[in-house]
Amino acid sequence: MPIPVTPLFIDGQERPSSTGASFEVRNPYSNEVVGRAAAASSDDCRDAVAAASRAFAAWEQTPPVMRASIFLKAADILETAEYREKHTVAVKDELAAADAIIGGDFMGSIMSIRETAAIIAELKGDNAPSLLAGGYAVVQRRAMGVIFAISPWNAPLALSIRACIVPILCGNTVVLKSSEVTPRTQALAVEAGLPNGVLNLISTAKSEAPARVAEIIAHPAVRKINFTGGPRVGQAIAVEAARHLKPCVLELGGKAAVVVLEDADLETAAKAIVFGALLNSGQICISTERVIVQRSVAAQLLTAVKKQFSELRAGGPGCSLGPLFSEASAEHVVGLIRDAQNAGAEVLLGDGKRDGAVVQPHIVAKVTQDMKLWHNETFGPVVVFVEVDSVDEAVEKANDTEYTLMAALWTENVHTAFNVASRIRAGTININGQSVSSDSRLGGLGGPSGYGRFSVAEFTDTRNLFFHPSKPMIYPL
Repeated sequence: MPIPVTPLFIDGQERPSSTGASFEVRNPYSNEVVGRAAAASSDDCRDAVAAASRAFAAWEQTPPVMRASIFLKAADILETAEYREKHTVAVKDELAAADAIIGGDFMGSIMSIRETAAIIAELKGDNAPSLLAGGYAVVQRRAMGVIFAISPWNAPLALSIRACIVPILCGNTVVLKSSEVTPRTQALAVEAGLPNGVLNLISTAKSEAPARVAEIIAHPAVRKINFTGGPRVGQAIAVEAARHLKPCVLELGGKAAVVVLEDADLETAAKAIVFGALLNSGQICISTERVIVQRSVAAQLLTAVKKQFSELRAGGPGCSLGPLFSEASAEHVVGLIRDAQNAGAEVLLGDGKRDGAVVQPHIVAKVTQDMKLWHNETFGPVVVFVEVDSVDEAVEKANDTEYTLMAALWTENVHTAFNVASRIRAGTININGQSVSSDSRLGGLGGPSGYGRFSVAEFTDTRNLFFHPSKPMIYPL
C-alpha cells in the first residue's frame, strides 16, 4: 500500500509545499512510517494568511445563521460511516490510539460542532443612553480578522475543530497549523465545505515549526492567536505575540486534583478517577494526576482504584490503553517516577519502566511537595494518592500547584460542595464527576495552564458607535 501524503490546504485547494518538502509521520508503537505531510515554506504560510485575509471581508458579512448552517451540514457529513472510517484509520496509524480515545475524539468533534453552532445567539451588542442629551451609544460585536490557530495531537480532530469553529462562527477566518504528529487526522477538519480561504491548513516539520509560527504571528493581517498544548511552547508563543502586541488564547498544561471527602460515593468516584487518569493513557491536559482523599476512606478508595488500574494494560492494537506519543514522553514519565522513588515515594502499582513508548498504569503514594512528581505534569498514566485529615488540608494541597486548569470534588453534601469548590483555585471544578469533562468554558487562570476561553468575547472586538445629538453642540473653540 502506498504511504498516505497529507497536503496543505490553502484558499480551498489542496497543494504540496512550494519547495516540495515533506516530513515523515511514524506510528509511536511500531515506529513504522505511516504517512508523509507537506512541510510548509515561508511562502506557503504567507499564501495561507493572504487567502484568509482576502476571504474575511465577505465572510464577516455572511449572516451568522448561514455560518452555523454550514457547520451543521459538516457535522452530518462527518457522522457518516465513510468519515468515521477515515478518522479511525488515521488515528490508529498516527497515534496507535485505543478505541476509547478514537471514539471520544470522533463523537466529541460532532457534538462540539452542533453545540457550538448555537453561539451565534451571543453575537449581539448593547446600547445605552449618552451623557449628552439626545445622544445614543451602540456597542457592536465584530469579527477581528485572521486568527492563527495551533492545535495539538492528543484529541486531533476534536481540538482542531474547537480551535477553528468559534472564531469562524464569529465571522473571522483562520489559518490552522496541525501537529507534526497527526497531520492526516487533523486534515479532516478542513472538509467542512466553507468558502475558499475561510479555513486554511498548514503543516510543518518539527524543526521548522518555530520559524514558521513566528512568521505567521508577525504577519500584519493576523489579529489573534489561539494555542492548545504544553506550557513551554505556549510561553514561547506568548512572547512572540507580545513582540507585536497581539493577544492570545492559551490552553496549556494541567495537574488536576480530585478531592474526595469522607461522605463521597466512593465506588463511583473510583470509576471516575480511573477514567480521568487513564483515558488516552493520561495524555490530556485535564487528566487526573493527583487524588487527595480524607484518611478515613482512603484505604477503601485506593483498593477500588488499584483493582481497576490493574485490569487495564497499555500497548498496541487490542490493548485497553495505547502507547504514549513518543519514547521521549515515556522516558519523561518514568523519570518522574524514578525521581520520586529515590526521594522516598512508594509505587503501589506499576514497574517504573517503559517498553519503547509504552508505560503501564502507575499509582504512587508518599509523594511530598518537594518532589518533581508533585509539581510537574506527567502527561502519562500516573496518579498520585495523598491522604489528608481535614477538608482544609485537602484544599491546601489541591491549591499547591501552579496549574489551574481543572479539578474535581466528591461529596454528597451540596452545602459542602459549594463551600469547598469555591476555595479550589481552578478554572473548572467538577462536582461528583471526572476531571476529563469540559466545554467551551474550559480555561486556566494564568501561569502554566494558560488563559482565555474559546468564546464569543475572545474572538470578537467591541466597537462603540456614538451618535451625537442632532442639536448642534456649542464648541468652546
